This record gives sequence, C-alpha cells and structure tokens, in this order.
Amino acid sequence: MPGLASLLIVASAAIVLVLGALHLLYTFRGRKLHPRDAETLRAMQQSTLWITRQATVWQTWIGFNASHSLGLVSFALIYGYLALAAPGLLLGSLFLRGVGLALLLAYVVVARRYFFSVPFHGVVLATAFFIAGLVVGSF
Repeated sequence: MPGLASLLIVASAAIVLVLGALHLLYTFRGRKLHPRDAETLRAMQQSTLWITRQATVWQTWIGFNASHSLGLVSFALIYGYLALAAPGLLLGSLFLRGVGLALLLAYVVVARRYFFSVPFHGVVLATAFFIAGLVVGSF
C-alpha cells in the first residue's frame, strides 16, 4: 500500500495529467484554443514567422500547444509512476525531487503570467501536493 508521501505526489501528478490531457484535447478538438476573432484566425493561418516560411503562425500555435500538453502528460506519468512503483528512488533522489519541483514552480510562474485562473489554480494545487509529498517523504 502506498504511503502518504506517494499519494500526495500521485495527487499532484493526477492534477497535471488532467490539465495536460484536457489541453491536448482542446488543441485538436473544438474551438476553445482558437481566437474569438475570425480575422485573427485567418491572419494566423496565412502569416509565417521570421524564423521560417515553412510554417504558419497557426501551425506553430497548434504545435506549441500540443508539445506543451505532452510535456504535462509526460511529467504526470513519470512522477506518478515513480511515486507508486519506486517511491524510494523518487524520494531518495535530490535530482528527481529538484527537477519535479523546479518544473512545477516554472509552470506556476508561466501560468500566473500567461494563462487564466483555472490552469493557474490547478498547477498551484499540484505544486502544493508535490511539496507536501516531499515534506512527508523526508520524515
């Protein structure tokens, strides 16, 4: 049976997994990540970036959103798995704890600055669970 530290980290990972999976779904289905203004969408679909003419702003928008989602899902699967299958490895590794915490804190900063309230509050809660898991796991 998993200990409290593992369960807290799994709760953190579950929140991140839900956020990432929903974001991936919204990237490819529906209009939730489309601009409300039809002219903006058309401009994104027709304009290229200075770095290349091979991709439109819209193509890179979809790619950035998909890769962001995959990063969230990957974090959640890896840390959730480690918390359940190898809690000694996760909690005993300063590197793994540090990378996980740094990534979540970076998401908090990015979400605060660039996202809206739901993902911000979700990642803050996930970070709080992760920190609580680390604290409980250190005893």
